[in-house]
Amino acid sequence: MKTIYQSIVTEVGSQVELFLQEKMIILFNDSAPDDLRDVSVVHKRCPLEEDIKIGDELVIDNQSFKVTFVGDKVNETMRDLGHSTITFDGSSKSEMPGMICVEAKEIPAITSSSQLMFRQLS
Repeated sequence: MKTIYQSIVTEVGSQVELFLQEKMIILFNDSAPDDLRDVSVVHKRCPLEEDIKIGDELVIDNQSFKVTFVGDKVNETMRDLGHSTITFDGSSKSEMPGMICVEAKEIPAITSSSQLMFRQLS
């Protein structure tokens, strides 16, 4: 396994719970504009070592999720802003170019010290 993105959550917006109920989170690094922080899981800025691809894993703390879809803009926005919308529904497609879909499993509680990582399995 190779870790290609690793960060720590620094802030969980006041509206994040509403998105979690829809099996979704919005990621931004600490450059997130003030008007988006309420809806975002904000994390420390870090480099994206390689592109995120289908088959990779998202890991939140010790819970892993297989990536099932990566939108056309994901790697660009993750490099620039640490930004993507992640949906936990196992979809293999999305109309949103900044969307990452991962397998449908229970989402762990996300706190201001949660670990956030993407890793390649091979």
